[in-house]
Amino acid sequence: MIKPCARSTKPAEALLAWYDAERRELPWRARRGESPDPYRVWLSEIMLQQTTVATVKQHYEAFLSRWATVEDLACAPLDDVLAQWAGLGYYARARNLHACARAVADSRAGFPREEAALRRLPGIGPYTAAAISAIVFDQPCVAVDGNVERVVARFHAIGQPPRKVAPLIRERASALMSRARPGDSVQALMELGALICVPRAPNCAACPLSSSCAALRLGAPADYPARELRPQKPRRRGAIFILRRGDEALLRRLPPRGLFGGMNAFPSTPLTQDVPAAEVSRFAPCAARWRALEQPVTHVFTHFALEATVFVAHTRAKSAPSDCRWAARANLDKEGLPTLMRKAAAHAGLVDA
Repeated sequence: MIKPCARSTKPAEALLAWYDAERRELPWRARRGESPDPYRVWLSEIMLQQTTVATVKQHYEAFLSRWATVEDLACAPLDDVLAQWAGLGYYARARNLHACARAVADSRAGFPREEAALRRLPGIGPYTAAAISAIVFDQPCVAVDGNVERVVARFHAIGQPPRKVAPLIRERASALMSRARPGDSVQALMELGALICVPRAPNCAACPLSSSCAALRLGAPADYPARELRPQKPRRRGAIFILRRGDEALLRRLPPRGLFGGMNAFPSTPLTQDVPAAEVSRFAPCAARWRALEQPVTHVFTHFALEATVFVAHTRAKSAPSDCRWAARANLDKEGLPTLMRKAAAHAGLVDA
């Protein structure tokens, strides 16, 4: 249980005092008195993009156990990295992760300290570069994620959606940071948003910034930040084809670019297009007695929601259709199937749900 925090008249000091007392122990966070490991921090930041801490925890240690250093990861086959990434989603991140590891290993200089130099590496954008530079190298960089946006918007009662006032949010976040401990300040702001200043029902009584919080003074902290109305995600239909041959199933390697780029998957319709039911059959990998399973599988992507009918069939064919191969059912868990394909496999009884 998080205890009420002792107050300080200086918000930056109060924030750090709270963080020192309440910070979580996370696998990628340096323990007190230790220096942060650039590789571990970078790996966690890439994994945490649009993914929850709980989900990342399940995959992070497994990644480290296989590739303990950035050099180890750079030497790994991309297929192995993609397979290990399965379940984390947004698979372009895994390809960029591998490319970035190779770039860092090839430089023989390790991760650069400066935010601008970090941004030149594959897969490292403005937020990730600022977070690594601040957390690892204690550079005075402002890393603004959703948690930081929420804390700052409430502290200053900023009445516009954060995306529309990004420079102001960044400026106000910088004012809450300690010049002596920028890395800890960045983590403290993120931690406050994750544990105390949560989206709904914030625990203002335990907040180290409550005495100066404008939204709390207005009596409506949960009304901030202002919500931006976004169009509803389009809904698309498609189909996934699971062809069985004894204890084997047909897999296809997807092109390196695009949705699930470079991953193994069951043959399917183009999942980024809406395919009417009458047109589904022309995407089947071969002629067979295809049977549609009851209830489609659903999956929500960043820009659309998908409803895919799963078709199953059996064959005795000796060879696989072009650009496909047979995979043993017992090894499907090792194939690194994307989450959508795992849902389809579970729906067809090939793997456990």
